[in-house]
Amino acid sequence: MDYSQFLLMKEELSLIAVIVILFIADLFMSPDAHKNDGKPMLNTMLPVVLLIIHTLITIIPGPAADAFGGMYHNQPIQSIVKSILSVGTLIVFLMAHEWMRRPDTAIKQGEFYVLTLSTLLGMYFMISAGHFLMFFIGLETASIPMAALVAFDKYRHHSAEAGAKYILTALFSSGLLLYGLSLIYGSVGTLYFADIPARLDGNPLQIMAFVFFFSGMGFKISLVPFHLWTADVYEGAPSTVTAYLSVISKGAAAFVLMTILYKVFAPMVAQWQEVLYWVIIASITLANLFALRQENLKRLMAFSSISQAGYIMLGVISGTSLGMTSLVYYVLIYLFANLAVFTVITIVALRANKFTLEDYNGLYTTNPKLAFLMTLALFSLAGIPPFAGFFSKFFIFAAAFQSGFHLLVFIALINTILSLYYYLKIVKAMYINKSDEPITAFRSDNYTRASLVICTLGIVALSIASVVYQSIDKFSFGM
Repeated sequence: MDYSQFLLMKEELSLIAVIVILFIADLFMSPDAHKNDGKPMLNTMLPVVLLIIHTLITIIPGPAADAFGGMYHNQPIQSIVKSILSVGTLIVFLMAHEWMRRPDTAIKQGEFYVLTLSTLLGMYFMISAGHFLMFFIGLETASIPMAALVAFDKYRHHSAEAGAKYILTALFSSGLLLYGLSLIYGSVGTLYFADIPARLDGNPLQIMAFVFFFSGMGFKISLVPFHLWTADVYEGAPSTVTAYLSVISKGAAAFVLMTILYKVFAPMVAQWQEVLYWVIIASITLANLFALRQENLKRLMAFSSISQAGYIMLGVISGTSLGMTSLVYYVLIYLFANLAVFTVITIVALRANKFTLEDYNGLYTTNPKLAFLMTLALFSLAGIPPFAGFFSKFFIFAAAFQSGFHLLVFIALINTILSLYYYLKIVKAMYINKSDEPITAFRSDNYTRASLVICTLGIVALSIASVVYQSIDKFSFGM
C-alpha cells in the first residue's frame, strides 16, 4: 500500500490532529484533573486557535487528487466548501463560549468540541467521497455525534426529546438511503461514482433506487415532505447546536447531493429534475406559510431554514457550473447571515431566558447594537438589496432561469416576497412594538462579540466583493 496517499487528505488529517489535541487537552480541563476546587477550567481559546490554524492551513485549494483506488476524490471546489464549513464551525465555537460558562455545560465542554469536530470530519469525508461506501461512512460519522449534540442539554428545554427525535429520524432516513444504495449496486454492479453513469439507463429499478436515495438525503437537508422533524429538533436543541445544524450540516448535505446528482445520476437528469422541481415548490411554499404563524423564534428559523433549503436546491436543479457556483456562494452568505441571527438568539436566551417573538418587543431600546446586527442579518436572509443575501438569491435564480425553469423561478420570487413578512415581523418587534418589561440591557462577552463581528463583516464584504464569487466560479464544474 502506498501510504503517501494519506498526504492528499490534508483537510482530514489536519482536522483529525485538532480532534486528538482537544481530546488530550480535555483531560486537563476536567474537574478531577487539576486543583481548582473541583471546577472545570473554561478554555474556549484552545479550540478556536486550533480551528483557525486548521482553516489557514487548508484554505488554499490544492490540485485535484484521487486516493485509495478512487474512493477518495478531491477537487478545488470541494476544498473551498470544506473551508466554508470550517469558518462556520469557528463562529459556532465563538458563540458557544457563553453557553459553555454554565456550570452544567462547563464540565462537558471537551465533549462538545470533540463531537462537533467529529461531525465536521464526517462531512469532509462525504464531500470528498468517490465511492458510496465512503459517502455513507461520512454521512453516519456526521449524523450520530449530532444526535448527542442535540441532546446535550438533556435536562433543559426538551433537549432529550429533540435528541430522540433526531436520532430516530436519522436512522430511518439512513435506512431509506442505504436501501437505495443497495438497489443501485444490484442494478449496476459497482458503487464507484466514476463507473456508475455508464451503466445507468433509467430503468424502473434505477428510478426506485434514486427515489430512496433522494428521500434519505431529503431528510438530511430537511426538504418537504421530509421536514417534519426539523421544527421540534431546532426548538429543543441548544441554540448553538441549532445554529450548527441549520447551516453547517445543511450546507454540506446540499453540496454532496448536488455533486452526486451531477456525477452519478447525470444520465437520469430528466427524472431527478422532475422530482426536484416539485420538492422545491413544496419546500419553499409550505415552509414560508408555516413560518408566518410561528411565535417561537427557533421554530420560525427552523421553517426559514427549510425554505432556504428549497432556494439552495435551485442551484442543483440547474445542472450547470453556474448552479454549482451559485449554490456554494449562497451557502457562504447564508452561513454568515443565519449564524448572526442565532448568535443573538443564543445570547438573549442565555441572559434573559427569552425565546418568543413577543419577548423581543422593544429590544432596540435596551440593546440597540444587538437589534441592529440582527436586522442586518434578517435583511440579508430576506434578500433585500444591497445586502449580500440579495446577490446570492439573484445568482441562484439566474442559474435556474438559464436552465429553462422560468415558472419555478417565478414561484420562488413570490415566496421571497412572502418571507419578507415574517422576517420583518421580527424587526417590527424589536423597533416598533412596545413592551412594559423589555429584555434588560446587558453586555455580551468578547467571544460573542467576535462571532457577531465576523458575521457582520461577512455580510457586508460579500455584498461588495465580487472577487469571492469569481473565485468560486473558477473552480466549479457542471454535468
